Amino acid sequence: MSLVHEIDYGTPASKSETSVTLTIDGRQISVPEGTSVMRASMEAGIQVPKLCSTDMVEAFGSCRLCLVEIEGRNGTPASCTTPVAAGMVVHTQTGRLKDIRRGVMELYISDHPLDCLTCAANGDCELQDMAGAVGLRDVRYGYEGDNHVKARNNGDNNLKWMPKDESNPYFTYDPSKCIVCSRCVRACEEVQGTFALTIEGRGFGSRVSPGMHEHFIDSECVSCGACVQACPTATLTEKSVIQIGQPEHSVVTTCAYCGVGCSFKAEMRGEELVRMVPWKDGQANRGHSCVKGRFAYGYSAHKDRILNPMIREKVTDPWREVTWDEAFAHVASEFRRIQYQYGRDSIGGITSSRCTNEETFLVQKLVRAGFGNNNVDTCARVCHSPTGYGLGQAFGTSAGTQNFDSVEDSDVVIVIGANPTDGHPVFASRLKKRLRQGAKLIVIDPRRIDLVKTPHVEAAYHLPLKPGTNVAVMTSLAHVIVTEGLYDEAFIRERCDWSEFEDWAAFVSEPYHSPEETEKFTGVPAQSVRGAARLYARGGNGAIYYGLGVTEHSQGSTTVMAIANLAMATGNIGRPGVGVNPLRGQNNVQGSCDMGSFPHELPGYRHISDDATRDIFEKLWGVKLNNEPGLRIPNMLDAAVDGTFKGLYVQGEDILQSDPDTKHVAAGLAAMECVVVQDLFLNETANYAHVFLPGSTFLEKDGTFTNAERRINRVRKVMTPRNGYGDWEVTQKLAQAMGLSWNYQHPSEIMDEIAATTPSFALVSYDYLEKMGSVQWPCNEKSPQGSPIMHVNGFVRGKGKFIRTEYVATDERTGPRFPLLLTTGRILSQYNVGAQTRRTDNVVWHAEDRLEIHAHDAEMRGIRDGDWVKLASRSGDTSLRALITDRVAPGVVYTTFHHPNTQANVITTDFSDWATNCPEYKVTAVQVSPSNGPSQWQTEYDEQARQSRRIAGKLEAAE
Repeated sequence: MSLVHEIDYGTPASKSETSVTLTIDGRQISVPEGTSVMRASMEAGIQVPKLCSTDMVEAFGSCRLCLVEIEGRNGTPASCTTPVAAGMVVHTQTGRLKDIRRGVMELYISDHPLDCLTCAANGDCELQDMAGAVGLRDVRYGYEGDNHVKARNNGDNNLKWMPKDESNPYFTYDPSKCIVCSRCVRACEEVQGTFALTIEGRGFGSRVSPGMHEHFIDSECVSCGACVQACPTATLTEKSVIQIGQPEHSVVTTCAYCGVGCSFKAEMRGEELVRMVPWKDGQANRGHSCVKGRFAYGYSAHKDRILNPMIREKVTDPWREVTWDEAFAHVASEFRRIQYQYGRDSIGGITSSRCTNEETFLVQKLVRAGFGNNNVDTCARVCHSPTGYGLGQAFGTSAGTQNFDSVEDSDVVIVIGANPTDGHPVFASRLKKRLRQGAKLIVIDPRRIDLVKTPHVEAAYHLPLKPGTNVAVMTSLAHVIVTEGLYDEAFIRERCDWSEFEDWAAFVSEPYHSPEETEKFTGVPAQSVRGAARLYARGGNGAIYYGLGVTEHSQGSTTVMAIANLAMATGNIGRPGVGVNPLRGQNNVQGSCDMGSFPHELPGYRHISDDATRDIFEKLWGVKLNNEPGLRIPNMLDAAVDGTFKGLYVQGEDILQSDPDTKHVAAGLAAMECVVVQDLFLNETANYAHVFLPGSTFLEKDGTFTNAERRINRVRKVMTPRNGYGDWEVTQKLAQAMGLSWNYQHPSEIMDEIAATTPSFALVSYDYLEKMGSVQWPCNEKSPQGSPIMHVNGFVRGKGKFIRTEYVATDERTGPRFPLLLTTGRILSQYNVGAQTRRTDNVVWHAEDRLEIHAHDAEMRGIRDGDWVKLASRSGDTSLRALITDRVAPGVVYTTFHHPNTQANVITTDFSDWATNCPEYKVTAVQVSPSNGPSQWQTEYDEQARQSRRIAGKLEAAE
């Protein structure tokens, strides 16, 4: 194995469809109009020396190394900033150019430390490479420069010297090695869009500066790693490279965090991971990354990780380590006993949205073929199940309509109930870039998210609605579009059911749906609603991106259908730049749904009651399948409390921390007789488990993930599983212990079975993915290249369906006891329940959950910033520290749910979406009052968790 090398063409590719032919060093080449001479040279196989250029950012022209001669032109122009022209004749290697380049390089080296042998970038330094490329053999100016590279000058302190900044946990900044190429500054601006870096000083005194001469950790830097990736020297270097050394081989794989599905090169020394580098050919991330995917992989080797199977008789007993065979035999025996004693439907399983498609497929297969029922569910139940229902009803398929590249063609973007800069940061960077180019933004969110106003980006409209009124606001937008005649009649007549449109149009035109009427309870000014509706309808290509702030409501499915109505009414479906796009929360939550993780659906979203579909699987699996839908997660917990559900296999999910009404979840788990948890760590759900099966990380397995744009990406094993098995192997061995004759030798065989049984995956195989890089389903004979854009010539269901979306206020109401509304969300540095990110240095940025509260509400309660407060609802109470902010409106409070010692979900209620049981996390009536610290419930919970994590023979708990 060797390193996966990527060509740096120096400048970005031109999108022009017009071709230009020129001659470079005697070679004729044709390239798109607008291509730089530098890029054209590289495409011809001729490398022009460069330092300030890289193809991730626009040309800058400052280093003066890439000079060329062009026949018929005076001087020596920079090849990076010079566009090609028809008939141009370019020379890249002449005596004059060689002399100039050597002279320029002499100046760079005269002002640079010459500690190459001990430098962390030795072997991966572009300055070193270019010195060799230009034939530098001597430096006439000496090596002192302006003498800012040494801490002392003739024995005295050197005031021009700056110490290394090691404040960031993941990379260092050494100003003495900076050549002021500005690549990091431009990457922060153009790629990431944070504008955290600048150049301070002049001449030899110039330096890169985070913010206003701050440390990196104190600046606006979000640690995405774009600057580190862009740096051509050791100025910005990963600490892991400093500690381990340069990698010797790399493997391309897919990130296991959010639903963007970024592709990375895992760069290794032996079995040790040196660093994760975003892969430029990754079609979801295009070479960019965020702090989690780039740096937060340390959890895979964390001391808390459990590597041996464990069992115990009672949840109050200490854990006892056993062999894998003992664990499998015990689980099989217990599940058989429970089914014999309580009936076939008394056990079930929960698939993981963090595991691969293949692993998820096997869990649902185990439940259906092994358990003999359909009691299988997944975390999408508590996040995007309304997406599946709502888009399925309107369009005929349960997924987003676009690829991420589509945003580059958008003119107007609506972001509703999502916070992309924190939840989907790589997509957010692409969105911000498009907004800086002139696209308009509409934000619909109770909270002032970063996108409302961020450097060089400001929303045209922010509609700060009252939590729980999404349907009313969306229907009000539709009211304006219909009553003002802004709808696309030609599109509707051709692509949708016209009679259904007429019925819907009459419904939204009712006076009580007008912005003036809805303002009374949504809190959104009528003029803002009217302005936003006109902008979306008239502004060109209109795209809608939404998140859990849409789905996690009692009317989540209704809001999804209202979004679909809006897109169809304006004709914003079926081409680049438009569409309806759910921003999926976890790396494979789309895939877990695709693989048949819902109790009523087999893989490919086909209902379990369909005889023809069941017949496909029955013939292949050699079993008779139950034709009745099974239990959803909330139903399983209810049945457990009632005494009829007694066994649960949970792969890679932490329902005790992530699901609503924590006390009810705990009661359900406590009532079961055999809870099996398969995970990396003893998570909160494991507090009530009887068997623990160690899981494997994404670095330790082969498989595929399907991201939010339906893109199927390969996951490749880069190291041996520390627990001994991949997760798919654990499920297979459990199935074998239960008498099933499975014999998969590799995950590719599981994918072959998926393709053979699931029409939307018909052409997908590992060989095909190696050839294509990645594909977006449906990928079959009809769409052999995959489907970047859905519903191009017609909807999957035939005609698009307009559906009435009547606003029904949630049953969760504020009142004298609970006068505030709590809503929840995520933060950039943490992920989901925090099991992974809390075990990395990301805790530097977010060590605890905080309660955001408006200054007015805080003052009324005598609360100061940083004070402990009690957060109470009808379900329970917890304590955390207050963060006073104007991001939330008076009457609204907000918190994250990443830390189990807060257990924010002890506050949330059991109200849920009418169609899918997706919990109403986003609307909880609460009261906030001063507190002296953790609540009694938190103290008792912590003690119970500590007792539950005892392992026999070990001195301290795993966590």
